Amino acid sequence: MVHPGLISLNGINKSYLQAGQRLRILSDVSLSLAPGESCALLGASGSGKSTLLNILGLLDQADEGEYRLAGHDIRQADPERLAGLRNRLIGFVFQSFNLLPRLSARENVALPLGYRGTPRREALARADRLLERVGLGQRGDHRPADLSGGQRQRVAIARALVGEPTLILADEPTGNLDAATAADIMDLLLGLNRERQVTLVMVTHDTRLAGRLERCLEMRQGVLHEGLAP
Repeated sequence: MVHPGLISLNGINKSYLQAGQRLRILSDVSLSLAPGESCALLGASGSGKSTLLNILGLLDQADEGEYRLAGHDIRQADPERLAGLRNRLIGFVFQSFNLLPRLSARENVALPLGYRGTPRREALARADRLLERVGLGQRGDHRPADLSGGQRQRVAIARALVGEPTLILADEPTGNLDAATAADIMDLLLGLNRERQVTLVMVTHDTRLAGRLERCLEMRQGVLHEGLAP
């Protein structure tokens, strides 16, 4: 039931020059993801999973191979087009939240819409609706320093969703949270995945959390393996 229309990677290779030597990070990676799927990406540190996530998120380019995202040939896109696709199609959730400390929760959530040229009043109204959706309707005026770790991650998820993306890429989104808060954040992400049919790809070291997603992939020394669900 794999639909190549959202994500299709074929023969992706990536290497970096380190101390004068070419270091292979990804080796012949192929992957298809359907709209609305949820997928965990496991792997030891240095296995290549962050590099793969960066390529999926249009933050890095493969050296070889084909990547099509929602029908767009990524290898042929120039930087301006990549930035536009990234802003329109992808929402990012990071372990470290990446919120701007001087902005309120509402302003942090509205930020991606500003890059699109959305009028400020409309952007803030949409931010308020998303904060309500993630259970922080009363915290819009609070700055990140005034919020708990779990609340900051909810703000980050609202920011990832405000542009109505097709794909959410989450890099260890529960890594800085206690077990109970991590479970709440997973409930929220999976609920949004089901309700909005947003494709979810999540890097995690936690096999229990990985087991809650539909598919489980593992990176081992740059090679992608499927079906290793815990």
